[in-house]
Amino acid sequence: MAAVVVQRRIHPVKLLVLGDSLTFHGPEGPLPADHPRLWPNVAASALGGHAELAAGFGWTARDAWWSLTGDPRVWSLLPRTDVLVLAVGHMDTLPSPLPTYLRHGLRYLRPDWLRQRARAGYRTLQPVLSRLSGGYPVALPPRLTVRYLDDSVRAVRALQPGIRVVGMTPSVHRAPAYAGVHSGRAAAERAMRSWADGAGVPLLDVPPLVGERIRSRRANPDGMHWCWDGHRQVGNAMAELIRSVAVGHAGSSEP
Repeated sequence: MAAVVVQRRIHPVKLLVLGDSLTFHGPEGPLPADHPRLWPNVAASALGGHAELAAGFGWTARDAWWSLTGDPRVWSLLPRTDVLVLAVGHMDTLPSPLPTYLRHGLRYLRPDWLRQRARAGYRTLQPVLSRLSGGYPVALPPRLTVRYLDDSVRAVRALQPGIRVVGMTPSVHRAPAYAGVHSGRAAAERAMRSWADGAGVPLLDVPPLVGERIRSRRANPDGMHWCWDGHRQVGNAMAELIRSVAVGHAGSSEP
């Protein structure tokens, strides 16, 4: 009697990535979200799937929470998402000599000449103040980073229980814009790891993947964003992490 082979069709893994500029900034500047060499798309391709990106310059965990709760496009993507990647927490650790609401408020200054001078003045002072202040305060304190991450995970699990959630440890930088100061990173990583252990959220350890290139100035002239090799390494490592948590909704395969 001939053996009967039943083939099963597995649907492509769909990623929703909430991130900062590390998700869409290449070695020479920002790029469209669908650029195939950006790490979210590298990860999705390695999984045979597709990535959707909601991200912005300087986004912290708070911005990810705001996107998750306030962006109708993100709401529409959640029912079709297999994995939510919380690719934030990196910018939370950066020195912020000027309070966030004032720093972000510079863009609203009028007339144009005043806005341009104010922003140029802050860019000049930022590295000096970052060094003088020892890197504090940071853009978002660790306790708030984990609070917004936890709120995001709880909300997604309540609304879409089948979605798996993964995150990342904060990246490293040697950015002249901050005088190379990154004092707040260690405390943020400790807080994120402690939270992730309790929340059951696997974290991709980013510094071993990109740190050597950043320290050797081979990553990006700005000392913060990644070269294409860094995007490739992070994307492939993220795909491996996602495979390890056995991603997939119930009913994601069919005869």
